[in-house]
Amino acid sequence: MERQIDDMLRAAAARPSGGSPQLFAALYDELHRLAERQLRRNGPGGAMSATTLLHEAYLELAEREGLHFPDRAHFLGYAARAMRGIIIDHARRTSAQKRGGGAREVTLTSELGSAAAGDVATLERLSDALDELAALEPALAELVDLHFFCGYSLGEVAEMRGVSERTVQRDWRKARLLLQREVGEPAPGA
Repeated sequence: MERQIDDMLRAAAARPSGGSPQLFAALYDELHRLAERQLRRNGPGGAMSATTLLHEAYLELAEREGLHFPDRAHFLGYAARAMRGIIIDHARRTSAQKRGGGAREVTLTSELGSAAAGDVATLERLSDALDELAALEPALAELVDLHFFCGYSLGEVAEMRGVSERTVQRDWRKARLLLQREVGEPAPGA
């Protein structure tokens, strides 16, 4: 199946848009689980279903031209970022409509620190920090997307990337420290 997905990624790269219905279908269950995790972590309180989020992310992916994903990890990382953006946009609209009534508490797990927010602003700060991290160190931002947002273990990420788990653990610590600095949380043990 992995080889089939790699072939689909290469075929999608040759298309004018990066979207591939076959790739979407092959990864549908995995992408749906990703959407569910995204909504559980930072979602707008049941106002959007995982299926809706997944389909909106697919439409965004299909509309983009020139996308190229060298492997499954890059594709899933991009999908996680697209979903995060859709959730933030939805939260902004809800908050603007109800002036805080639609805001939902978003809590980062202890893996990223104990930052907690009662409004959309913290979710936006986290998203902005990830975008800045992606500009400086794209591999670290992708690691955060895969581990924190997609829910893959560090071992699974290491396997996807073809590196040792120790390397991924080191990168995870670095990414976590950089993000904690950006969102205003002290680093553990600092």
